[in-house]
Amino acid sequence: MSDAGPLARLRVGAYTVCVDAEERILLCRLAPGSTTSFDGHWTLPGGGLEHGEEPRAAALRELEEETGLTGELEELLDVESNRFAYTNREGREVDFHGVRIIYRARITGGALRDEISGSTDACRWFTREELARERLLDLADLAIRLVFGEHARM
Repeated sequence: MSDAGPLARLRVGAYTVCVDAEERILLCRLAPGSTTSFDGHWTLPGGGLEHGEEPRAAALRELEEETGLTGELEELLDVESNRFAYTNREGREVDFHGVRIIYRARITGGALRDEISGSTDACRWFTREELARERLLDLADLAIRLVFGEHARM
């Protein structure tokens, strides 16, 4: 097998930032085995778009899949891009480029529950004080800054 260099991977994802009346933010925990480095970290509800899927529909689908809650998108908060290299489980170098579309959403129904057999294994509402004690993915940190301000994590 010849070394063709790093595997290039592009992933476009859509995510929701949900804040309740008590100013708590909804986050989901990455399940064991779902990543190579960030299992157990908290992130926003959301994930990759399916082929041909509209980003707004993907954000709402992922919200319901991961939390049991339904929502309505209120506004586009940000579109951000990150690029980094990592080694996958097969030992292959990956040049990863992620594009993340972040919406503010209002919860309209459903009942909070954990995702079963998915990329996340728990979801819950966090106060700003509780966030300081948790391991957060950079996406969750970005969302906190977007909705609460630059120094929102206490």
